[in-house]
Amino acid sequence: MLKNLVNGLHVSKVDGLAKTFQRTGRIGFWTQIVMGAFPVLLMLYVFTFSGSVTGPRQGLPIVSYLSAMNLLLLVFVMFWFSRYPALGRKIADPTLRPSEGSVTRTVWIGLIASSVGIIFSILVMLIEVAQMLFYFLAAPQGGVPTIQTTPTSLGGSWVSAVDFASLMALVMALAAEVLATVFGLWLLFRTTHTYESLED
Repeated sequence: MLKNLVNGLHVSKVDGLAKTFQRTGRIGFWTQIVMGAFPVLLMLYVFTFSGSVTGPRQGLPIVSYLSAMNLLLLVFVMFWFSRYPALGRKIADPTLRPSEGSVTRTVWIGLIASSVGIIFSILVMLIEVAQMLFYFLAAPQGGVPTIQTTPTSLGGSWVSAVDFASLMALVMALAAEVLATVFGLWLLFRTTHTYESLED
């Protein structure tokens, strides 16, 4: 009787973990799709009305590399979240159930990718905001002219709406990566908690 009760509790906990993976995987994937599509739509809107997605200000080359790597990481994390529902179905099936090490390793890969994406987003934002700050500090303190015809000492021209649109896109990408990290930490906690209770 007691053994049946313990087995029932274990099955209930495993089913709960499986449903958590399926639900979190779907929510995380679609949320990242929406939040990742917003920067693309924003830059298409800017390109439609300005004819350029870079703006008149000359940026640093490292920003382009970091932005490209950040975008690739965001796509990878989206792909990784799309795998979680299938992993949840395997956890629910006693014949296919992976070990704790295999499940935690899968979650850790997603966590590391989203964390590196957060670092890249923060670096790009810090570089871009610092560069715009220097532009504004070099301008007359009474205000910033709408059109600046003389190049600044930084080698570019003026700060435009495109610069702020790209920062908005970075903020949305950062929000998607932070959300992926939170979901990943939640899945890691649920996995270790469930598997530890199965061993007791």
